[in-house]
Amino acid sequence: MRLTELFAELRREKRPAFIPYLMAGDPTADATVAMLVMLRTVGADIVEVGIPYGDPLADGPTIAAAGQRALAHGGGVAQTLDIIAKASPASPPIVVFSYFNPLLQYGFERFAREAKRAGAVGVIVPDVILEEAHSLQSALAAEGLDMPLLVAPTTAKARAARICAQATGFVYVVSRLGVTGAGSTPDFTPLHDQISRLREVTTMPLAVGFGVSNVGHVKDVAAHADGIIVGSALIDAYAKSAPEDAVAAVQAFVTPLIAASRA
Repeated sequence: MRLTELFAELRREKRPAFIPYLMAGDPTADATVAMLVMLRTVGADIVEVGIPYGDPLADGPTIAAAGQRALAHGGGVAQTLDIIAKASPASPPIVVFSYFNPLLQYGFERFAREAKRAGAVGVIVPDVILEEAHSLQSALAAEGLDMPLLVAPTTAKARAARICAQATGFVYVVSRLGVTGAGSTPDFTPLHDQISRLREVTTMPLAVGFGVSNVGHVKDVAAHADGIIVGSALIDAYAKSAPEDAVAAVQAFVTPLIAASRA
């Protein structure tokens, strides 16, 4: 199912998409596969799967550390695609999260072809700017893969409209300045205004990420957005667990968040 179709279905159900983030290969490749399968059973709608990378500009310390652990275990583009291929028949729709340089080195057309074959439905690349996205986006579109684009809190309205017009699948709304990370008391009030401004320029689904980490945050964002992305807090939930306990730790963490998204 394409992301636009999924979001249309969720709009008919009058609820947002719950979108957890996993780092491929952390704590192990097998654990990531098991997490992906489990996330479908507990009701996640989409999953972002990160490709580990040594210079993750948009990632805070939690996700950066997860990437380093995965790299130490042989992680990278090829392992991530293998994980997706093993999990995708039984997982929620998977959107790959990567940075520009690993995909450039791998080859855009090759990556798009293999990501599609593995079962991915889209790719997010946070460090590609609008004016330089065409070659990658064209390669992905040729394989039927969506490419959501990011809008920051400081993005001017005219530029936000251009980003939304070029994005496919959904628009990733960055809730705050800075990098990813779980925050105990973020102020989402500016986010509400940001979403209202974006609604004036696009009908694309708007999914919010950066700083969403607990039930209260999920309820707040769910009242305004079409999707809720949770990453760093999820990784924190299992980071101190043994690999064999990681799946249960993630399940325990996301279950109340998914319930909150549907309240």
